[in-house]
Amino acid sequence: MRFASLGSGSEGNALVVEAHSGTTTTRILLDCGFSAKEVERRLARLGLDAAPFSAIVITHEHSDHIGSALTLARKWSLPLYMSWGTARAVGADDAEVELRVLWGDEAVAIGDLSVLPYTVPHDAREPLQYVFSDGATRLGVLTDVGTSTPHISAVLSGCDALMLECNHDVEMLAASRYPASLKARIGGNHGHLNNDAAAGILASLDRSRLRHLVAAHLSQQNNLPELAQAAMAAGLGAAVTDVVVASQDNGFDWLTL
Repeated sequence: MRFASLGSGSEGNALVVEAHSGTTTTRILLDCGFSAKEVERRLARLGLDAAPFSAIVITHEHSDHIGSALTLARKWSLPLYMSWGTARAVGADDAEVELRVLWGDEAVAIGDLSVLPYTVPHDAREPLQYVFSDGATRLGVLTDVGTSTPHISAVLSGCDALMLECNHDVEMLAASRYPASLKARIGGNHGHLNNDAAAGILASLDRSRLRHLVAAHLSQQNNLPELAQAAMAAGLGAAVTDVVVASQDNGFDWLTL
């Protein structure tokens, strides 16, 4: 299994997860928070096109995650997976797409990948985050969440790779020009994780199998890559160079398990 990001942040998110089994390849696009043209441009940067994709999977309805998902699902003739709440929020239940409804903690098989959706506290209709497995390794993704829960720690423990939200630095957010209402939303229990909270989640997990750690969904206004790396490295008990940062413009290149 391998994975790569097309971009991560408030201006758009998309992650490619791929598994090989013999002569078959399963490739999933997790979130599609860019225009169709931009998604295709960024896929080309990774040497990919639409042809081998198996599905598009969506976390929630916010524009930086749903983006052109419905357009590309129709264009590429792909099934579109999401919760019922997300489907209703974006009109996917009444669109000309092949909609597959997901339920928290009920894994589904997509080709050679098992996809486990799990529920999280976030200010969306029915948000889900995901763990992907090829049967031998597990990739855990947590990109939009306000606070940790015991369930999150249980689901993400024992993963071989983790992509964790490090949205903001608490002091930078407090000193920003954002209105008080927006600061409260971002920092609230249904908003986004700060660096220290992300490090706390990491420290709570079984990390015995962990090989790759990615800091994701960084705010361009209220965080710095080095701050996110330092916090995550502390939670991991490792060097800052062991933490990959997903950028808004370039995401990150292939990581292999």
